[in-house]
Amino acid sequence: MATITIREALNQAIREELARDERVFLMGEEVAAYNGAYKVTKGLLDEFGPKRVIDTPITELGFAGLGVGAAMVGLRPIVEFITFNFSILATDQIVNSAAKMLYMSGGQYNIPIVFRGPGGSAYQVSSQHSQAIESWFAYFPGLKVVMPSTPADAKGLLKSAIRDDDPVIFIEQERMYGNKGEVPDDPDFTIPLGVADIKREGTDVTIVARSLMVPIALKAADKLQEQGVSCEVIDPRTIRPLDIDTIIESVKKTNRVVLAEESHPVCGINAEISAAIMERAMDFLDAPVKRVSGIDVPMPYAKNLEDLVVPDVDRVIAAVREVAYLD
Repeated sequence: MATITIREALNQAIREELARDERVFLMGEEVAAYNGAYKVTKGLLDEFGPKRVIDTPITELGFAGLGVGAAMVGLRPIVEFITFNFSILATDQIVNSAAKMLYMSGGQYNIPIVFRGPGGSAYQVSSQHSQAIESWFAYFPGLKVVMPSTPADAKGLLKSAIRDDDPVIFIEQERMYGNKGEVPDDPDFTIPLGVADIKREGTDVTIVARSLMVPIALKAADKLQEQGVSCEVIDPRTIRPLDIDTIIESVKKTNRVVLAEESHPVCGINAEISAAIMERAMDFLDAPVKRVSGIDVPMPYAKNLEDLVVPDVDRVIAAVREVAYLD
């Protein structure tokens, strides 16, 4: 295994899938000549040429629609948004075309397309560029939504997303591109969509975390272990389809659960997970489900205020101690 960054893992996944399948192509803002805004697509234009790696204008609705049409005729597009905040402009094509085409065509048209790019909180880019909007996409039947937290997950899940016959929303956390981890060298290494991963075994409290919250939850679990609290950390990895069974089994074992996310609490993914836990495992709970979310305000620009909005290790620790009745 090699130790590489999430950025490098994503690059490997795209490169390997471009080489494996001539139907795969990449397009988006600054993906070619500039090597990607975050250098995820570095070197791909030189290797595969301008017919496979295509720079687009800043017209999200337009090139998202182009991607849907290409998928309808048998190609497998990877569409990069320079930030997932800009996917808001493309939601008509994503939601009303990509997500619904298989159903509305009576099964005649699969849409094998990946919409990917950075999302979630960034560093001081203010409220229009620091939004976690995964719950929007997870709401719609027909879309799969993936959020990796490690280099291995990033590579394995992206390769599976590219090979999938349905449209996949693939959100990479903007702050995490430089995070390092071990990644298998096997060019056919994939991770199936819809399967959660237990990042840390524990017995006292289940922490469910995704994307940026996974390393934060793991750091909190390390500190809580020193306080005599054993935490199990589960990363869903795919939030649609959601592997709720793995979460439920963990809750039945620990009897307490904290749900950590950086997105807004209202109508969020953790609200859905909380409801599922109450429906399927309420009798196993020794404390109410506790949610830790981003503060319910537009993201501030000022660094000190931004730090208050995004959940941190201390907030996760406080939530665990609350459900464990230690405070």
